[in-house]
Formats: sequence, C-alpha cells, structure tokens
Amino acid sequence: MEKIKQTAGRNQLGDFAPEFARYNDDVLFGENWNDPDIDLKTRCIITVVALMSSGITDNSLVYHLQNAKSHGVTKAEIAAIVTHVGFYAGWPKAWAVFNLAKTVWTEDAPAEDAKAAHAAHAAQMVFPIGAPNDAFAQYFTGQSYLAPLSTSQGGIFNVTFEAGCRNNWHIHHADKGGGQILVCVAGRGYYQEWGKDAVEMKPGDCINIPAGIKHWHGAAPDSWFSHLAIEVPGENGSNEWLEAVDDTQYGDLK
Repeated sequence: MEKIKQTAGRNQLGDFAPEFARYNDDVLFGENWNDPDIDLKTRCIITVVALMSSGITDNSLVYHLQNAKSHGVTKAEIAAIVTHVGFYAGWPKAWAVFNLAKTVWTEDAPAEDAKAAHAAHAAQMVFPIGAPNDAFAQYFTGQSYLAPLSTSQGGIFNVTFEAGCRNNWHIHHADKGGGQILVCVAGRGYYQEWGKDAVEMKPGDCINIPAGIKHWHGAAPDSWFSHLAIEVPGENGSNEWLEAVDDTQYGDLK
C-alpha cells in the first residue's frame, strides 16, 4: 500500500506547537493513515464524510478531496457520496462540498466550466484570475492568466494555469538578492528544480526560489492552479527562459 507522508504540521507549526506538529505528522498521518486495516480509498472517503458532517469546508477539505481523487475516488462516486451524506448531515453542507469538489474533479468538464469552477474557489482566496497571459504565452504550454496585484514596492502577481498548463524551464538571475516566492492560493500544481523531483503544491504551500536556480511550475494534469508570484528585490535582475518541460516527464505526474 502506498505510504502517506505528511509534513504540514512541522512546516506550519513546528516552532509554535511542536507537539501538535508531531502528533499531526507522525501519529495522525503517520501511524493512523498508514494502518493497513483500512485501504486508503476507503479512509479518504471516511475523512471527507467526517469533515462534511462537521461543516468544515475550508482548505483542509480541499486537500482531502484532492487526496480522495488521487486514491481512486471518481467524480461519480464523490457525487453519490456527497448526495447521500447531504440527507443526513444537511443540504447546505452538500452544496458547500459540491462547490469545492467541482474544482477538484474537472477533467470531464468543458474548459469554460472548469475555469468558472476554479474561479469560484479562487474567489474565496480573494485574488482574481486576471486576463490571458498573452505577453508570455511563448514560454507556456497551455493557457495561463495573469492578475497584477502590486508593482509599487515589488511585483506580486496572481498567476493561474489551466489544467495541464506549465511554464518552461527558466532561471531568475540577479547579481545580489533576487529570486521569487510562490504561494499556492487555489487548485493543485507542481514546482520542480532541475535535477530534483517535482514538488506538489496545494493551497497554503510556499516555495522559495533563490536566484540562479533552474526550475518550472504549473498546474497538475487534472487541476487548475493559481499561485502568487512574488518578485524578490535584487540587483540587475532578469529572467532567462529555456526549453519546455518534457511532455513524457510531465505526463508521469499525478
């Protein structure tokens, strides 16, 4: 059975509440989630039902919906599950969960419906999707969108990728300082540095990219994705755009 590994506790609360972080990463997602007496698909379904019944429809539910999908729960199955639980836990809760589930199970939806579903979820994060990113289209595979949020003290942009969209390998150069910070605000995507494995990004995840590092980032094959791109001030900064991400390697991502 695939082993579940979680580091969110230590990443977000390691300094503030180290014991809670340990319980979260090592006990809840370590021992409990990897108990072989319940298969992972069933465990994912139970968790979604528990959160829905408790009225929890924040990013934690989005994570568990994505986890359920990655462990085999189909769109038809999640629709039947949420409908069934809605009779017992409450109809408004079912509506809330469906609004999130539509942003996760998007592979069978028309492109505009998928964009609208992602926009509905992104609206909860405040930031707009923005206009088609035509100025940089030559450096992207698939359609991306750009929403400038601030350019006065430093560049902050919300970048949205349709499912399967990613940018080319590229490097942020600077004589001093520089680089970029990525903060996922909606959907699911990936970041990868040259010579390393791709890192999955979900809402709340943050990636620090120093100057001089060859990398790419973009949406998962089955999910729209939005992140804030924050430019780190530096001296004589520039971007070097390189080759596109290999289709075969990208296709191996889940």
